[in-house]
Amino acid sequence: MLNRRSFFNGIAALGMVFLLSGCNRTRPALKILLLANSIPSQSISKFRKSLTQKTALSFKAEAQLQQLYDFLEDWREQGKEAQEEPSWIDPLIGFLPFVRQRTPKQTNLITLGHSWLSQAIQNRVIQPLNPDNFSQWKNLPSSWQDLVRRNSKGQLDPSGEVWGAPYRWGTTAIAYNRDKFKALDWELTDWSDLWRPELRDRVSIIDRPREVIGLTLKKLGYSYNEENLSKIANLKSELRSLHQQIKFYSSTHYLQPLILEDVWVAVGWSADILSLQEQYPNIDAIIPQSGTALWADLWVEPSRKNAPSSEAKINTQPSLENQWIDFCWREETALQIALFTPASSPIILGMNRANLLETLQNDPLRLPNAEIIAKSDFIEPLSKEIEKQYRDLWKTIMPNVDSEL
Repeated sequence: MLNRRSFFNGIAALGMVFLLSGCNRTRPALKILLLANSIPSQSISKFRKSLTQKTALSFKAEAQLQQLYDFLEDWREQGKEAQEEPSWIDPLIGFLPFVRQRTPKQTNLITLGHSWLSQAIQNRVIQPLNPDNFSQWKNLPSSWQDLVRRNSKGQLDPSGEVWGAPYRWGTTAIAYNRDKFKALDWELTDWSDLWRPELRDRVSIIDRPREVIGLTLKKLGYSYNEENLSKIANLKSELRSLHQQIKFYSSTHYLQPLILEDVWVAVGWSADILSLQEQYPNIDAIIPQSGTALWADLWVEPSRKNAPSSEAKINTQPSLENQWIDFCWREETALQIALFTPASSPIILGMNRANLLETLQNDPLRLPNAEIIAKSDFIEPLSKEIEKQYRDLWKTIMPNVDSEL
């Protein structure tokens, strides 16, 4: 899951974020580097207006989570070397393959996918946050609080420090071509349907062993994070059977075969599927009833130890960072994230569903059934020993492919 990325992020979204950053060349008091299309432009405008004093702010977007994590690593490597201010075209560079992306100056906050959190902690490219600084922390569901409490090795730890602020989330879902299923006498409801003979060679799926093994574990009644694979006698045979159903593995292009009708079903991330549905109304999606994998995007603070000397005092107004995170956890902002981006906000889960807009109540990708969420899992970091079990099992299914877990 490490390469989860937004599938249809347009130049327009990036341009909008750039325009909201303004043309003021004054050194920004708050610099945020975010995943494109993960925060509505309305929310950024609202935050600016909420500040009591006119303040220079910078919001810059990148199209891929991998690129954002790479920036954290770049800042660590560059250390105290001075870095060039990004030019006005920087927000568009991610979509120009012939232009090499320049590393921007270190920022106050950056979007990080939760699957990178353990690695970021181990590599010391981020620093912990203080939840006491956030008035809205108490409104964050406990499972999301637990997700970001880690020890110094990046492992989940209820007494650990808080290393990120979850501001949006989604699931692994099943998208399907509605027209292809009209002639069948059954409907997609759960992972087990992927094994039906009618779907032989008609499935595309993200190329992530933890996801493929995880959904098979769910079919068999286990967690995505099962630590003793050897005790599940039929796991390997179930995986082999699923492999016969799959026509295409890819973590970046798994939806194209569905669009082209080369497959009937695609398993992937809800953010990608929601973006697809805006263009292809014949594509439906379900969240499997037995539960699924959850993912979250977080605000993290880059380690100041890695800041260039010219940037060492970037955190001159730390309260602005806290204000922004708190602002993202307000109910009004949470609703905007859920309505205007292809994801949801964890704050939505603590709100009274009856009071939510009907648009959200009837959207299973943005707001799955509460019972399904309770059965679902964040994909958690594994020990080296358990990770080897997953790698070895995957090698028996895909011996000539070296996929990231």
